[in-house]
Amino acid sequence: MKSLLKTVVCTAATAALLSTTALTAAQAETLRFISWQNDDGGMGDWWRAAIAKFEAENPGTSVDFTKVDRGSYADTMTTLFAGGQPPHIVHLASFEYQNFAENGWMENLDPWFEKDGIDMTGWAGQSTCVWKGETACVMLLYFGFVMGYNEKILAEAGLEVPTTWDEYLNVVRATTKDLNGDGITDQFGTGHETVGGAGQYLTELLNYVLSAGAYWTDKEGNVTMDTPEMIEGLTRYKTIIDEGLSPRDMKSGDVRNLFADGKMAIRLDGPWIYPIMQKGAAASDLKIAVPAMSPPVGGSSNVLGMASEISDDEKELVWKFMKIVMSPEFQRTYATDAGNTPPSPAADLSGVEESVPHFPLLVETQQAAAAAGVDRIPTGLEIQYGEFGKMVQEEVLRMIIEDLDPADVVKVLQEKAVAIQNG
Repeated sequence: MKSLLKTVVCTAATAALLSTTALTAAQAETLRFISWQNDDGGMGDWWRAAIAKFEAENPGTSVDFTKVDRGSYADTMTTLFAGGQPPHIVHLASFEYQNFAENGWMENLDPWFEKDGIDMTGWAGQSTCVWKGETACVMLLYFGFVMGYNEKILAEAGLEVPTTWDEYLNVVRATTKDLNGDGITDQFGTGHETVGGAGQYLTELLNYVLSAGAYWTDKEGNVTMDTPEMIEGLTRYKTIIDEGLSPRDMKSGDVRNLFADGKMAIRLDGPWIYPIMQKGAAASDLKIAVPAMSPPVGGSSNVLGMASEISDDEKELVWKFMKIVMSPEFQRTYATDAGNTPPSPAADLSGVEESVPHFPLLVETQQAAAAAGVDRIPTGLEIQYGEFGKMVQEEVLRMIIEDLDPADVVKVLQEKAVAIQNG
């Protein structure tokens, strides 16, 4: 597998990234850190605070914090690792790291935990970071989706906050409007990513799949896509897109900004939506509630690790940065500043609701997702998740474009998913 990955051809964008950030011996005191969260509301600010603390505690060492778009993230990171220029600090989605660990690119963190006597017992979602008996990463977030809504839009339409699928559909239909009569929709009922990476696409699709009682695989890893429940889930999603209740051809960041600026009634999203809401033009009208559809999308989100193919001195520096992120201080600000549920059981969460009023709701949806056994990573398809995700995205997009019957689509999904699983 390693030899295959090393033949990956760099795209122009990735080649540019390689050329501008490649390390030389003279730059060894600079740690490279690539993330899609660089400018993502409270998360970007949280990362920069951790970087500032690290740089203050390690004079002469700096962190080059670079953004790569979420849609091209996995491909870019694969190319960097395969080209021998991995970032020192490795930030990945929890459904992506497995391929990097399988290829030997993720440092085993067990000796580092042991050296400093760090006990990860009770750290939410940490078991997901264990790959073939070794700890490849630290879980940064186990989340439950919430439902942001525009109180003003709902009130003007005489609508209540929805609590079921039928109520949700009624609300998003009633609030999708052409406000100025020019034949173009100016206000949407809801919004989902319809272009971009498969990981985000599938996560948003799960709102409809899970609420219909369906999922990609069962607990034993058997593919379970050709079912009446999956037909219903795809039908629900198709209804939202076909009726124009969500904007087309937008990435998740664009959709979030539309919601934050008051051009959308409802947005189903993770807890990271709150800092974005606060910075939007419609901030005073935006509220948070439990998602109308149950169980909520949830599970592990993103992980932090270190590249295995860097020097021992660089690993020591990366570990110092990771310990800052894992510290009780920064696990608390993960809640107060970034608005997320921290995984550390040692985090002091007293009074968090003063800065994040809906924090008890975040805990409630996190627990609801955990109780339902929800995770974005399907059992039995962990290594093949990238290929699986692209396949599902392609077939669901084909269903929309060609107006296919979901009952026929699930049969194709089942057959192709089994083929991917069997190699």
